[in-house]
Amino acid sequence: MTSAEIAAVVAGVRRIIRNVPDFPKPGVVFKDITPLLADPLLFRGVTDAIATLFGGEKISHVVAVESRGFIFGAPVAQALGAAFVPVRKPGKLPAATVREDYALEYGTDALEMHADALGPAARVLVVDDVLATGGTAAATCRLVERASGRVVGCAFVLEIGPLNGRAPLDGRRVETLVAY
Repeated sequence: MTSAEIAAVVAGVRRIIRNVPDFPKPGVVFKDITPLLADPLLFRGVTDAIATLFGGEKISHVVAVESRGFIFGAPVAQALGAAFVPVRKPGKLPAATVREDYALEYGTDALEMHADALGPAARVLVVDDVLATGGTAAATCRLVERASGRVVGCAFVLEIGPLNGRAPLDGRRVETLVAY
């Protein structure tokens, strides 16, 4: 994609993302991606734009986070000619896994990935829909590194800038199409 085509995709995403006030709790304005998913040309444009941004990086694996990350990560992996690796909540993967526990605002959570999903030569792009506080993305990066992979970068469709989600990513390359 050209930079002009990526700019058109960004404008389309800005236009189509729906704000849902007071979801999931009062005071929160939720950025709803479902209108984007309902527009096949724009949806394709988003995944093509992400793939273009990392096209020269020799990505071998796209690692995406359950569940909305899967929506974007799988087509990005196909566009890059890379393997797709799902990262899931504990107990959802059938074979041996590696696990990463991480802190949330009110408690903890964990992510798992198949133990044999990556190797020392893996050049990984982490993909998710939204970068908010960065906790899930940072945990995913640590999980990739524990499994001997190298995180080349992280890509998101949307970024909620005031939540400073880049900070936990420790200077890694981060690309987002639309920042709020």
